[in-house]
Amino acid sequence: MDRRKFLGGAASASLLALGQQPWAAVAAEPAKGPLLLNRIGPSASQIFIANADGSDERKLIDSGTLDYNASFSADGQWIVFTSERDGLGNSNLYRARTDGTQVERLTDGSAVEDAAALSPDASKVAFVGTRDGMLANIWLLDLKTRTLKNLTGVKGIQGRADSPNGFFRPSWSPDGQWLAFSSDRDTEWKGHHNGAGWEHTQELSIYVIRADGTGFRKVSSRKDYCQGSPKWSADGKRIVFYETQAEYTYWVLRPDLLLKIDSQIVSVDVASGERTEHTSGPGFKISPQYLGSDEIVYRRKGGPEDGLYSTAPGKAMVKIAGLRTPAWSPDGKRVVYEKFTWRGWKQNQALYSWEAGREYRYTDVWPAFSKDGWMVLTAKHEDGSVDVMRADGSERRRVYDVTQQSGLDLTLVKRGLAGAFFPVWSPDGEWIVFGVGEWFTQRGKGRAKLMRVKRDGSGLEQLTDDSVFNAGFPSYSADGNEVVFRIANQDPSSASLGGLAVLNLETRKIRHITRGYDNMPIWSPDGSRILFNRGVRNPDSIWSNFDLYTVRPDGSDLRRLTDHPASDGHPVWTADGKQILYNSGQAGYRDEACHYDQTFQPYGQVFVMNADGSGKRQITDSIWEDSTPQYVPPGAR
Repeated sequence: MDRRKFLGGAASASLLALGQQPWAAVAAEPAKGPLLLNRIGPSASQIFIANADGSDERKLIDSGTLDYNASFSADGQWIVFTSERDGLGNSNLYRARTDGTQVERLTDGSAVEDAAALSPDASKVAFVGTRDGMLANIWLLDLKTRTLKNLTGVKGIQGRADSPNGFFRPSWSPDGQWLAFSSDRDTEWKGHHNGAGWEHTQELSIYVIRADGTGFRKVSSRKDYCQGSPKWSADGKRIVFYETQAEYTYWVLRPDLLLKIDSQIVSVDVASGERTEHTSGPGFKISPQYLGSDEIVYRRKGGPEDGLYSTAPGKAMVKIAGLRTPAWSPDGKRVVYEKFTWRGWKQNQALYSWEAGREYRYTDVWPAFSKDGWMVLTAKHEDGSVDVMRADGSERRRVYDVTQQSGLDLTLVKRGLAGAFFPVWSPDGEWIVFGVGEWFTQRGKGRAKLMRVKRDGSGLEQLTDDSVFNAGFPSYSADGNEVVFRIANQDPSSASLGGLAVLNLETRKIRHITRGYDNMPIWSPDGSRILFNRGVRNPDSIWSNFDLYTVRPDGSDLRRLTDHPASDGHPVWTADGKQILYNSGQAGYRDEACHYDQTFQPYGQVFVMNADGSGKRQITDSIWEDSTPQYVPPGAR
């Protein structure tokens, strides 16, 4: 199958799997210019192998792109791993000898294929795949016949259609008869910080299933906790895993929060469910594995204590700088792992394309185009300033410098919590409007104001003052006379939002048009409607679900466009106003959240729909967070 045609054919199956009806045909697309999107992920990753004590470290696999999630075969002769050598974002499975030779492709598809584990007799590979319905399931690949079987994507194993439904990190029992894995099936879409956050937490339990698809059952679970990365004991009687509070599955993604949380290494008796905690105390412990009959090894993640540990008395910590997702050889003598590089990608870096005839390219955040084809964006990867450039990234220049002009705390800027955000062109292309201040978790504490500047960097003008506590995310009306924006309330404990408002640029009067928990308003190209994101109150939560709406500029005729229990955001109109691009969590996690680094919402994918909310379809399928999409319009190519 042509890998770039995969998602188009799978769209209806995807949404049926999510419990929805097939969508109407998508409106005719504009000419297929490139899709720009921001992706939070490493710029490179290489696989290394070393002795278990950290000595003799050497690079095993380096394809020049991303290679990760490696593990040993039962005989210690092979290593299976994931690689994006077909294009950044497209993950396929490979294997190689432990000296790095005889590299062999195992899968070839457009879907996510990751976290592979070879069966003890090396005849099959269990892995996580999204090729049937775009949800993460456990698959089996027969290496002789090359036949595929979806073990978990069947009735009786799939959970509720409106709940998370991911299956992760498979592990073979020593006799090759069973697989253990983690899953968030039948849990809730719950935001962090007691449901207030846009990003979701992940509650996982441990399950087993026979390799023939029978015997599915839960072997360990704990309400409001995450249990992940199961591995079997040598005698097949116990399964070990890490355990942490579900709330911490968001904290672990943030370098500033990681050192404040902990997890423990736990095992259960497969037959009885009897539970043993093998560790205690601080530190985030992950990637456990049995060595021999009773020794358990694992990684402590983050900070100066990051390293490899053992439950065996007197065994010293092994320090290997930059190590991620370690896996030990069956004899315990070697360890394989990857190291990420976080240099960031260049503007317009080529990405894997899931759509025939359309290039996908990386962009810094919130790109927007003028009618004469120039692009503006927030240089968040650098310092949160505003840059303009040609669509291909050439002739780039800075029109607002946060480090020189904003007076913001540069520590907050470096953390992505302050800067010049969401720049948008005026209809005539002469002005750029944006917000300058403190954002996200800081917005209830710090101030923000609307600014505009001419396209050459001159004429800088402040549009709002402290009478609006925190004004941000502005967008011009089609006639250029008004700017819509969102208001944040002064509330240090909640960073609450106070609806949308419209500023008349001539009179400087402000009128409220909504009073909800609303954000990221975008005026339609014809000026008739305003698209925005709204937090919707759910029972026992603050704002646990976020959906997309439109409203008329006078605040009338509110229309809801999305209603999935997962969060939708980052919406933008296409240049002709016929479609909407957005980011959604409805396809769920593609891995256990605790294995990600330096991100916010690792499961978000890009979708497109018609302007009335019909015709929804997913147009990215990576393991990373894809967001802030924008088609390059015809005039900019």
